[in-house]
Amino acid sequence: MASVALKVAAGVSRCARPLSRARSTSAGLPGPLWGLGRLNHVAIAVPDMEKAASLYRDVLGARVSGQVALPEHGVSTVFVELGNTKLELLHPLGEGSPIAGFLQKNKAGGMHHICIEVDDIKAAIADLKGKNIRTLSAEPRIGAHGKLVMFLHPKDCDGVLVELEEA
Repeated sequence: MASVALKVAAGVSRCARPLSRARSTSAGLPGPLWGLGRLNHVAIAVPDMEKAASLYRDVLGARVSGQVALPEHGVSTVFVELGNTKLELLHPLGEGSPIAGFLQKNKAGGMHHICIEVDDIKAAIADLKGKNIRTLSAEPRIGAHGKLVMFLHPKDCDGVLVELEEA
């Protein structure tokens, strides 16, 4: 585990490596000009939205949003507010949903993706495409927070589906 952290810190991971047009971060490490920001949320695919929301709300005492359908993404979402970030609970809207496919392979559900904020999503996409990082759509779309989002291919990001969201 320590070697993975060192590789990521050293920029060995394709999604985490410093970019050529870099600026200095508060830790003194180079960072992209388009401003990789804070962790916005961790998304969890759930087979039973009511059961999952109840766990966080009624058992763990978290503040939980109402359920919102996002037909353009094929999911319904619930956000669990935490002190420093959020959890996004995802449930499929129909059989064609990418979450339906995920749940077919992972019957109990599980972590689906992480979302990281960026200052300028269009600059981030152009820069990452130039570094052979594939995106899952040609253009960014409006996400659950009403902001532009883009998903990066997990095969180019060490097996993790990464969502970028414009801050």
